[in-house]
Amino acid sequence: MYVILLRFAENRDRAKAHLQAHKAWLKQGFDDGVFLLAGSLRPDLGGAILAGDIPRPQIEARVAADPFVAEAVVSAEILDLAPAMAAPALAALLPAQDTAPTSAPTSAPTSAPASGPAGGTAP
Repeated sequence: MYVILLRFAENRDRAKAHLQAHKAWLKQGFDDGVFLLAGSLRPDLGGAILAGDIPRPQIEARVAADPFVAEAVVSAEILDLAPAMAAPALAALLPAQDTAPTSAPTSAPTSAPASGPAGGTAP
């Protein structure tokens, strides 16, 4: 899984000219099942995307194809995230875990102790 940070760069003033193409690129990422969440970095710093677990070269190529990246409206940073915990509403983002027992118990008690409660005697 990846966190993609898109921070405004030297050509930030050209964002409006490329906004529709950037939105189409985002839509394609969602349609392809790669992007899971996208939004703005506040206050007015750029944007961020949460992307699924695909091979790194594929995510790099996809990010390079963003019109905002190609036109230096934003600079991109791709962070590889290994999810370990999630709120119940986001549990589907966690990797599948093997729930099979690793080993069976080796022995179990076979009889109750001969005496009564601790410190006491049997009746």
